[in-house]
Amino acid sequence: MALMHSQITISRADALIAGRKGDQGHRPLYLRRVKRMEVQKGEQLQVAGARPTHLFHVVSGLLRAYFVDETGKEHTYMFAPEGWTLADLEATGFTQSTSLVIEAMEPSVVDVLPIAEHIDHPDFDPLAELKRMHRRAGVLQRRVLMMMSSSALERYEFFLATYPELSHRVSQKLIASYLGITPQALSMIRRRRVEGTRGSSSS
Repeated sequence: MALMHSQITISRADALIAGRKGDQGHRPLYLRRVKRMEVQKGEQLQVAGARPTHLFHVVSGLLRAYFVDETGKEHTYMFAPEGWTLADLEATGFTQSTSLVIEAMEPSVVDVLPIAEHIDHPDFDPLAELKRMHRRAGVLQRRVLMMMSSSALERYEFFLATYPELSHRVSQKLIASYLGITPQALSMIRRRRVEGTRGSSSS
């Protein structure tokens, strides 16, 4: 089972924190000062052992957060497609080095914002942020409980519900890494789902 980190994720429902194109007038001033970066596939925005200071909002493309265990095996913590934001709040909150790597899975455009500026700026709304963090913690809690008690099939269904557009953008190996199973086990799950769908349609 992959080790769970307290990295916070922001779903599409929270994408308003980065605003939309043409909606600049409704964004807080400090969010208009983000640094926009173009990154290539395989480029790392955060490396293990560093002290992270920024959050990353995906404008286009796809990021992956993962860590490498003591045997050298990679464990995918999460994916971040368009409209998602990554911030390693465990490392930044406790002022410690991160074990997470954030890497571009595709050529991507990413907005980068210093976390300290995000929190300390006068436009920061603690109540609104608390509500967002509560929702994110709920998603994280659900995944932790599923990793402990749910079947591989249930975890795969959760992946499809969370990332409905990624099943054809991410390799089977990386999806299996996210689920905490082998690629062979994932292949069997996919085959059973297809067979089940065919059986339901023919009955």
